[in-house]
Amino acid sequence: MMNALIRYFATNHVAANLLMAAIAVAGLMSALSIKQEVFPEMEMDIITIQVPYLGATPAEVEEAVCVRVEEAIQGVDGIKKLTSMAAEGMGTVTVEFNRGVDIRKALDDIKAEVDRIITFPEETEKPIVSRVERKHQVIDVFLYGDVQERTLKIMADQVRDDLLALDEITYASSMGTRPYEISIEVSERDLQAYGLTLSQVTQAVRANSLDLPGGSVKTDVGEILVRTKGQRYTGEEFGQIVVISAPDGTAVTLDRIATIRDGFEDVDVAGFLDGKRSAQVSVYRTGDQGVLVVTDAVKEYVAAARDRMPAGVEISTWHDRSIIYKSRMDLLLKNGAIGLILVFMCLAVSLEFRLALWVSVGLAISFLGAFWAIPFFGVSLNMISMFAFIVSLGLVVDDAIVVGENIYAHREMGRKPLRAAILGAQEVGGPVTFAILTTVVAFLPLAFVEGMMGKFMFNIPVVVIAILVFSLVESLLILPAHLSTLKTIGAADPHRAKRALNNPYSRFKIWFEGFAERFIANWYRPSLEFALKTRGLVIAVAISTLVVTLSIFIGGHIKFTFMPRVDADNLLATLTLPQGTTVADAQRAVDQLEKSLEKLEEEYNGKRPAGAESVIVHVSTTIGSQPRASERNTGATAGGAHLVEVNAEMLPAEIRNIPSPDMAKRWRELCGPITGAVSLSFSADLFMGGKPIFVQLASTDNEELVEAGRRLKEELAAYPGVTDISDSFREGKVEVKLNLKPEARTLGLTLADLARQVRAGFYGDEAMRIQRGRDEVKVMVRYPDDERRSLGHIENMRVRTPAGDMVPFSRVAQVDIGRGFATIERADRQRIVNVTGDIEQDVANAAEVNADIQTSIMPRLMEDFPGLRYSMEGQEQERAESMASLKSGFMLALLMIFVLLAVLFKSYMQPAIVMTAIPFGLVGAIWGHIVMGIDLTLISMFGVVALTGVVVNDSLIMIDFINRGRREGADLKTAVI
Repeated sequence: MMNALIRYFATNHVAANLLMAAIAVAGLMSALSIKQEVFPEMEMDIITIQVPYLGATPAEVEEAVCVRVEEAIQGVDGIKKLTSMAAEGMGTVTVEFNRGVDIRKALDDIKAEVDRIITFPEETEKPIVSRVERKHQVIDVFLYGDVQERTLKIMADQVRDDLLALDEITYASSMGTRPYEISIEVSERDLQAYGLTLSQVTQAVRANSLDLPGGSVKTDVGEILVRTKGQRYTGEEFGQIVVISAPDGTAVTLDRIATIRDGFEDVDVAGFLDGKRSAQVSVYRTGDQGVLVVTDAVKEYVAAARDRMPAGVEISTWHDRSIIYKSRMDLLLKNGAIGLILVFMCLAVSLEFRLALWVSVGLAISFLGAFWAIPFFGVSLNMISMFAFIVSLGLVVDDAIVVGENIYAHREMGRKPLRAAILGAQEVGGPVTFAILTTVVAFLPLAFVEGMMGKFMFNIPVVVIAILVFSLVESLLILPAHLSTLKTIGAADPHRAKRALNNPYSRFKIWFEGFAERFIANWYRPSLEFALKTRGLVIAVAISTLVVTLSIFIGGHIKFTFMPRVDADNLLATLTLPQGTTVADAQRAVDQLEKSLEKLEEEYNGKRPAGAESVIVHVSTTIGSQPRASERNTGATAGGAHLVEVNAEMLPAEIRNIPSPDMAKRWRELCGPITGAVSLSFSADLFMGGKPIFVQLASTDNEELVEAGRRLKEELAAYPGVTDISDSFREGKVEVKLNLKPEARTLGLTLADLARQVRAGFYGDEAMRIQRGRDEVKVMVRYPDDERRSLGHIENMRVRTPAGDMVPFSRVAQVDIGRGFATIERADRQRIVNVTGDIEQDVANAAEVNADIQTSIMPRLMEDFPGLRYSMEGQEQERAESMASLKSGFMLALLMIFVLLAVLFKSYMQPAIVMTAIPFGLVGAIWGHIVMGIDLTLISMFGVVALTGVVVNDSLIMIDFINRGRREGADLKTAVI
């Protein structure tokens, strides 16, 4: 079958050219429309259940929300891991499913189970069950200046609307400012003066602010709609609501007894850019939109909008992912072009120029074929897939070189070009096909690696296998047709030799061929003959080299690092202060971070040439949230002034010529410790994985759990190079716990009555939510701000009894003051504490520290705390998960390669001989790491597995040529030589 196809296409140039043209056209069309991304899009097998319980403490959220959701859904099929977080006002349960589970069915099952829960407190809002999907943010637009927050918010909303009106953009959101809120504040003094309660005020607001359809009246002249229209939308309109009407007609409006603030929610959130108040609009890529198309549209809009900005307001882009995309792609394309030129030059001097040209054309056809095929497997053009294209440069030409060289050899024998093309391709068709298949089999395990890294690496095998398949088609069906038109070598032409001598290329080629022949005759052949005579010595040296190399590897002389740090263009400081921290305290911490950053900038600018740009372009500061850190967190956490993030945008790496990890390390040194900091971390890399050090502790005894976490942090602090050590246990805000006195029950008061009245006064009673433009605005009724600032205000409030009497708070309630948790984390339905740390890779090694934790530290802790259990998470868990599936895939690939070789050679011994190349390929990889002075990484481990098929190809072709020589009558030694 194969021989017939080779003969057909070699003799039918039209068919071969049409096949080549079809692949090229399809590839070009696909390349022009292929999705462009910085990192590949991945499906997350994660579902979250979020239940808002506004005003509740983490302990209340854990009991009322998290535990009930966990118990309801724990029986759903396919759950891999169940975690939850109870934060102030929000409970979040995260469900991770095993790979291959139908996530849509799982989502329906989770929703059904959550809907069956009828014991949620009345104050909780409707549960939000959703599948986690990574948003592909590509660029931010910042508006900043010395103006009011309302001005920035209005302008940010307008910018968002303008961007959404562009054809290239379909999703953008504004953030960085507080949500709108109408706060109706009534003092306790006025409530008592008018004989009112907060709940009565709330009812008055609800009753006098609504739009309600009233049906229709069918008259003789037509149908008339009836509707009540009285919805209020502004604070001024709410102030005109009548709260009290006297029989004599006098009325008391809301603005007489209350202060109405039409402003923002009372939350501690603020964003700054270069020291000025800011708001931002984040723009996302959706569907098949290209990152360059979206960012170019945004940058054009920003350039045009600068002239329209009012005085004191500036507009700028930030976090432009296209810069990373273009710089990495330009680098990869440049390296690819250099590689292609080098491949062509090697072929041109070792074979014929036209043969080298057609082989290089075949390389382009293979790549275009891959561009056509990979979108069908959900692969886009991104940094990972482009890397796979570059890796394939050296792999693809192997089969074309073998076919082209064999055809060239038949032409040297004097055969006609067509005959030489058919015979040359047919002779090596089988070995070339099996060589491609072994490489495909070797790359297949990468497509089934578990964990997050497996989803990233899926792009590599898809691209490489697609290229290899089209390369096989090109080398066996298209290349022979093109080579069959070349002139016969040695054809009669009396002037040919003379013209060749006058051609610089021909002269160099003749010299190179002579050099190669002399090298083979004087060096390679004698070495080969010596090896054949002293086979025992050669085998002994080979085995010794293998043993020594493996001993170096097993002995730990080569360090393992999960992922190499990739230089980034942002410096990030993430600070967590104690719960309850005021904005003023947070601002002092921000000042310390920003001043140390200024020192860093001055220090590095001093090392740059005079007049050069500053290494720091912009500095974004956020109080109340940690936006960059939350990108890696699927769960929601409560905001507040205790959360701080400082993000410095730097010049691109190729311009500043300063490694970003070095700058982050120096920033940490210049900043020093921050008073009261719960955790502080500095980072400057593109890696998206978990923490290098991540130990999850679990116990039924909460005090034991907290103490074990503290002990583990102390142990980790003793390791040089382990930095940014923190745990997930945080002391929360001071809590006032209320209970009823016995006298309260005689008055008919219940704990629920007390709780609701206190909640209404200090958190607020939500009267309604209105839609004002695109914003949903809460209308809250509560005490004024100056009556919610001390414990004395709680004791001075009045509590209404069921009989309508107002009694002092201190008469019916007792107060206990304590401190709860900032957040409560749970895993597998138990409380946990996570202890994390970062690694300075030039000082310490994460694999060694993690191994020491498991063999030394944790056994001692478990002896001291008998109920303690632990698991390694983060990078260590991802490494173990990925390596386990990679190992099993590697063993299966070895078995499949052996089967393929056995079928090809019709032997059991020859495949074993060919596969001896694999351990020696590993030897080469190990010595490559040693010589280059680099650590072994998960990426390089993937490479070792994937290149298994490549390693056996040379031996496969060599054994095939030896077998061919023996079939032609040569003895074994002669056939080998």
